[in-house]
Amino acid sequence: MTKNIGILGGMGPLATVKFFEKVVLNTSASKDQDHPRIFIDNNTKIPDRTEGILHGGKSPLEELIASARLLESLGSDFIVMPCNTAHYYYDEIVDKISIPFINMPLETLRHVNKVYKGKNIGLLATTGTLETKVYDIEAKKLDIDLFKPEQDQQEVVMRFIYDIKKGDFYSRFDDFLLVMENMKKSGVEVFIFGCTELSVSIGLHNLKKEYICIDPMDILADLSIVESGCIKLND
Repeated sequence: MTKNIGILGGMGPLATVKFFEKVVLNTSASKDQDHPRIFIDNNTKIPDRTEGILHGGKSPLEELIASARLLESLGSDFIVMPCNTAHYYYDEIVDKISIPFINMPLETLRHVNKVYKGKNIGLLATTGTLETKVYDIEAKKLDIDLFKPEQDQQEVVMRFIYDIKKGDFYSRFDDFLLVMENMKKSGVEVFIFGCTELSVSIGLHNLKKEYICIDPMDILADLSIVESGCIKLND
């Protein structure tokens, strides 16, 4: 018997679409009925996470909890959330639901620790994710040191992220690539793309050709398939 997946989405909408696509494409299926049932709340009314956390903007917590509860009421057996920054509120959301909630940053770090142990790991993410240490807290438990962009370089990353949200995938890409090159020269061997907008850029710009790129959405999609009781293509 399979389990129903609940996707707490809308952060941003394109990332939600891409995550859904990854689950579908990575499932071993010969017919519609072999796929897991998925409920998606593409809740674009969730306030900006970085603004809410760092700059006194409206908190997204109320909408995040509302979405989680909606997905539970629809029949989801567990929830996933393809947004890294929003995991700052993970514990508070878990407290308001009674179904499991897979933690994307935690599972990403477990994967990195298993596959790339001993490598220098770079984290590319929103300033909200970096400042709230969404990844750092779990990384410390696994004895992983995370390298991050310098402040001026982080501003470049943020501009690139918000351009992607606007549908502009190209105008600041060269600037973003320079950030990666600078981090690589500083010793970074593996890059975690800890923002779902950045995840979209991996395939779009064929970044895996030149860099070791870890996409948390890939890891979360595969875990979702396994948890649902369906089969991954590489099984």
